[in-house]
Amino acid sequence: MNNKMLTLLGFAAKAGKLSFGMDAAAGSLKEKKAYLAVAAEDVSQKSQKEIAFFAGKGNVQFLVLKGFNINAVSDAVGRRCGIITINDSGFADAFLKAYTEGGNAYDE
Repeated sequence: MNNKMLTLLGFAAKAGKLSFGMDAAAGSLKEKKAYLAVAAEDVSQKSQKEIAFFAGKGNVQFLVLKGFNINAVSDAVGRRCGIITINDSGFADAFLKAYTEGGNAYDE
């Protein structure tokens, strides 16, 4: 699946600008290092609520990636995870732009 959002997550992962998993994501939100929090659509409701709480406390946007499961997100970033924070404003802005445009890599 070619998708701008997943491609951007892959680039951010290679650049070391992501926190992977609930504990690391919550930590980056608490430390105010995160610019955006995202979760795969099949992450449990409990985990989504928990990360949304920490994101809300830090005034950070939280997105559930409809149409992308944990496997798709994990393949994009190169490790098993369903919750991620983006810890770079440039990657976060680019991801939000791709998200609002639908994220298709071949959109004209």
